[in-house]
Amino acid sequence: MPLGTLERKAPPFMRQGPSALSRLVLYSALALFFMVADARFHVTEPVRQVVATVLYPLQWLMLQPVALVQHGAGYFQSIEEAREALEETRRQMAQMAVRAGATEQLQRENTQLRDLLALRARLQTPALAAEVLYDTADPFARRVTVDRGRLAGVQPGSPVVDARGVLGQVTRVFPMRSEVTLLIDREQTIPVLNVRTGARSVAYGDPLASHGGGMELRFMPGNADVQEGDLLTTSGVDGVYPPGLQVARVVHIERRADSTFARIYCAPLAQMQGARYVMLLRPVDQGEPGADTAAADGGGAQP
Repeated sequence: MPLGTLERKAPPFMRQGPSALSRLVLYSALALFFMVADARFHVTEPVRQVVATVLYPLQWLMLQPVALVQHGAGYFQSIEEAREALEETRRQMAQMAVRAGATEQLQRENTQLRDLLALRARLQTPALAAEVLYDTADPFARRVTVDRGRLAGVQPGSPVVDARGVLGQVTRVFPMRSEVTLLIDREQTIPVLNVRTGARSVAYGDPLASHGGGMELRFMPGNADVQEGDLLTTSGVDGVYPPGLQVARVVHIERRADSTFARIYCAPLAQMQGARYVMLLRPVDQGEPGADTAAADGGGAQP
């Protein structure tokens, strides 16, 4: 090997310099100096601001995945909370609707009971309160069943009224319940009095009339003094119905030149459909011969 190629300097591991302990002491002193200087004189504040400004885009970029995950979790959590709140609101609305319906039903029943109490105070005839249980299953008859029977003192032929007027007549009595034939039944008749003119007549049930059934004044002369809107009440001549109970109101009159009689249609004032509470009256003349038999056969009293 040529001599010119040999390095004449000492190898690096042979070099002499400050020892490790010396460097540690020096660097520790510098660190302590900078710490005291920064605490007292804030000499590193500009450097710190420059470094923070330079590193801010990198910090923002690295925090985006974390923020995205947090926002996504919050979004789905908000959707779930909103869904639960909606379900709870719907349940509360359903409960409020049920309570409102029950309140309205109680108010209607309370009004009916108050009206019946007021009617009972005006009546001179002994009366018995009853509740309508259901309509009878016979599609060709207009009858209802009430929760009072023979054990409560109900008698066949007893008039049945509600707060508006006459509803019908008891035609069948059982020990615990009774069957009431409504005035709109085809077999039911009732003597009536025209309040305006004082004329007496007989009203017949007409189940085929509009609005669920009505009544008709039959065998009335074509020139009879009857007008639409006339009020009809019980005449009291049959010995069954007390006089003065409201029955119906005239709604339509047909007068034909080719007929001797007029067709007079009436609308009953009592609630024929959906009645809940009624009053059972004792017949005015209990000793009239054949009254119970006629009532038990389903026919109304004749004048």
